[in-house]
Amino acid sequence: MMPEIPKPHNLEDEVFRITNEKQFRQIALEVFRRQYFHTAIYRSYCDALGQSPETVSAIEAIPFLPISFFKSHVVKNGDFDPVTVFQSSGTTGLTTSRHYIKDLSLYEKSFLDCFERFYGKPEKFCILGLLPSYLEQGSSSLVYMVDTLIKKSGHPQSGFYLYDHDKLQATLSQLEESGQPSILFGVTYALLDFAATHALPLKNTIVIETGGMKGRKKELTKAELYQELKTAFSLSHVHAEYGMTELLSQAYAIDGIYRSPAWMRIILRDETDPFCLGGTSGAINVIDLANLHSCSFIATEDLGKLHADGSFEVLGRMDHTDIRGCSQLAL
Repeated sequence: MMPEIPKPHNLEDEVFRITNEKQFRQIALEVFRRQYFHTAIYRSYCDALGQSPETVSAIEAIPFLPISFFKSHVVKNGDFDPVTVFQSSGTTGLTTSRHYIKDLSLYEKSFLDCFERFYGKPEKFCILGLLPSYLEQGSSSLVYMVDTLIKKSGHPQSGFYLYDHDKLQATLSQLEESGQPSILFGVTYALLDFAATHALPLKNTIVIETGGMKGRKKELTKAELYQELKTAFSLSHVHAEYGMTELLSQAYAIDGIYRSPAWMRIILRDETDPFCLGGTSGAINVIDLANLHSCSFIATEDLGKLHADGSFEVLGRMDHTDIRGCSQLAL
């Protein structure tokens, strides 16, 4: 006998009102049930693993969809015409991930609420973006987020600075001189390029690196990267953002220690056994309850370290990104 399909109600409001573990677990199970019934590729994946709402009674048993499926399948909760499609950046010729967006206001709610929890209202800041490859790609969720924050800030000098490092340096100097609190979002390789030729002390500016070396420079450890940026800009701390095309939520870090909003959770899995969850180091699984119209349970290809308070570190990428055993599933 098939379990009853959950009746619709406004889960979105409940997601952003989560304040405790019990609420998180209840809503995560309801989201799982909905996505099992209405996200076709996710249901096929769960069925192949022998998991369904009848067998899953705790979040630890919820299957995590390999993130690579966003490159090979349409991952949509229901049949809808997307208002936009976010696409991952990638080297020419490589298949990129595609995230079909039903409601941009849901994404905006997620990233604005999260930003305000970590930094306060965007109106407090001049917000600058140094995201050249993402701007050129043209369908980046990161660019959409930063562009919205730029508009929300309302500051006349907020904006994107593609490759114009001279202009960016002049703007930052003016902002520093006036004491204006500012935030610079930058893709990692672009921040390093800027730091190498246009170093200046930033006392009123938060620098948020968003990841992304893309083979443009020799890979650095996080400690090496942060030391270079701290030296170039006289920073006490370097901030970072952890997000991806396939999700609708982000985590923010200070000096490499990330914290998530209440509707996002990191669970680690064993690197060699994707179905063995738990532990303090391993590959990163993400529960993103804001991702209601796609899949909220994603097995990424990143490695991480989890701390007792729920904060985490991102240690790098898996050496072998194909999850073992998945190739035998007829999906």
